[in-house]
Amino acid sequence: MQASNGYSCLRRGRLRTYTAYSIGCAIAWAVVWAIAAAIDPKQTLDDLLLIFAGWVIGWTSATIARVVYPPPKKRH
Repeated sequence: MQASNGYSCLRRGRLRTYTAYSIGCAIAWAVVWAIAAAIDPKQTLDDLLLIFAGWVIGWTSATIARVVYPPPKKRH
C-alpha cells in the first residue's frame, strides 16, 4: 500500500520495522530528557537515569532475542 503523497519513506511496511521503532524510542526519550531537565534538573534527572537504564536493559534484551531467535514460520 503506497502513501498517496508519493514519499517512499512513509509506506506502511517501512514504518513497521524494529529500526523505525528504535528511532521513535530515541526521539521520545530525547523529549522526556528535555522536559525533565527543564522541570527540575537535579532530582528528576537522577530518578530518570534509573528508569532509562532499566529501559535500555529491556531494549537490549529484546534486540538480542530478535537476533538470536529465528522468526516463526508462516503457515500456509
